[in-house]
Amino acid sequence: MNLAQITPHEYIGTRIKALSRRLWEVSLELHANPELSYHELRASTILSEELASAGFGVDRGGAGLPTSFVARAGSGDSPRVALILEYDALPGLGHACGHNLIAAAGLGAALALRDLLPTPEGTLLVVGSPAEEDGGGKVAQVEAGVFDGVDAALMFHPGVHNWSWAPLTAMVEMRITFHGRAAHPTGNPDDGVDALRSLIQLFNALTELQRITPNGSHVQGIVTEGGKATNILPDLAEGRFCLRAMTTEALDELVRQVTQCAGKAAEATGAEVTIAQEGAAYTHFQSNPALTEAFTRHLARLGIEATEPDPDVFLGSSDIGNVSTRVPTIHPFLRILPPDHSDHTPAFAAAAGDERGRAAMLAAAEALACTAYDVLSDPTARALAWETFQERRNRGLEVAE
Repeated sequence: MNLAQITPHEYIGTRIKALSRRLWEVSLELHANPELSYHELRASTILSEELASAGFGVDRGGAGLPTSFVARAGSGDSPRVALILEYDALPGLGHACGHNLIAAAGLGAALALRDLLPTPEGTLLVVGSPAEEDGGGKVAQVEAGVFDGVDAALMFHPGVHNWSWAPLTAMVEMRITFHGRAAHPTGNPDDGVDALRSLIQLFNALTELQRITPNGSHVQGIVTEGGKATNILPDLAEGRFCLRAMTTEALDELVRQVTQCAGKAAEATGAEVTIAQEGAAYTHFQSNPALTEAFTRHLARLGIEATEPDPDVFLGSSDIGNVSTRVPTIHPFLRILPPDHSDHTPAFAAAAGDERGRAAMLAAAEALACTAYDVLSDPTARALAWETFQERRNRGLEVAE
C-alpha cells in the first residue's frame, strides 16, 4: 500500500480491517480459556508470541510478575506510548469483565502501528498487565518503573455505556481477624470469647457507617472464617472487606473509620483484633482531558459517540488509577450491553464473546492506535497531554472534570 496516497489514520483503519479476523480469534481463545489473576500463563503466552512474531522485542516476567510482559518497537527514549493489555478473568464467571476484548484491542492497536512509527526516536510499548481483578499488576509495574518516561498510557474497557473517561474510585481490601477463646456454648460459655460475635458486631457497625459515608464511598464484606461447629464458641472469625471511595484521600478516611469500628467491636466482646491490607491499594482514576478528546474524536469518525459519564455513577475501581497518577492516561468505556445491565454478570461474559464484543474491540483498537500515533508524531499533542496532566496536579483536582 502506498502510504503517500492515504493518511496515517486511514492506514491504521485498513490495518485493523486486515487484522480483524486474527484479533477476534485471539479474543475468543482467551474468552474460552479464562485464567484467574496471577495465573494467566496461556493468555500472556498467546499475546506475547503474537507481538514477537510481528517484530516486537518482548521481555517476559517483569516487575516480579511471571505472567506480565513488555513488548517494544523502537529504541528511543522519547516520545514513548504504552498500550495496556489486561487478560485475567473472574472466579466462576470467566471473562465477565471483558478483559479478552481489552487484550485483543491493545494487540490490534500495536500491530497496526508497528510499521508506522513516525520517528526513529519514538518507542511503542505494549504492557501485558496481569491481576487487575485481584492483586493489582499495574501497581507493581508502576513501582518497577515500567511506565517511566511514558508520554501516554492508553487502554479501553468494555462496559454498558459509551463514556469518554472512567469514573473509577480508589479501592483497598482489608482482612480483619478477631481472636477469641473457644468454649462450650452451654457447658462453660463464660470461659469463652466468641470471635464470631465480634465479626457480626463489625458488620452491624459498618451498616450504620454506610448511612453517613459520602457519595462514592462503600464497604462490602464477606465472612471467610466463622467457626467449625455449632457446639464450640469460635475462637477465630475473619472477614475480608473491600473499601471504595471517590478519592484516594476519602479512602484513607474510610480505612480509619473501619479500623475504628473493628477496634470497638473487639473491645465490646473482649476479643483481640488484627487488621491487614490485602494486595495493593488502587488510587482513583485521573483522566487526561487532552488524550480523552483525541480518542473521542477518533471514535466519532467510526460512528460512536462517547459522552461524559453520568454524574454520581461509579463503576468500580482499577489499578489503572495508579498509572494515571504518574503519566497521562485514558480509560474510556465502550458499550457491549445496554445501560440497564452490568459487568461481572453471565450476560456480560456472553456479550464479551459475541458480535457485540467484537464490534467494540475493533473500534477501540482503531481509536487507540490513532491516538497513540498522534502522541508519537505530534510534539504539540504530547505537550498538551503533559500540560493538562500537570494542571490537574497543580490545582489539586481529585476527580476528572
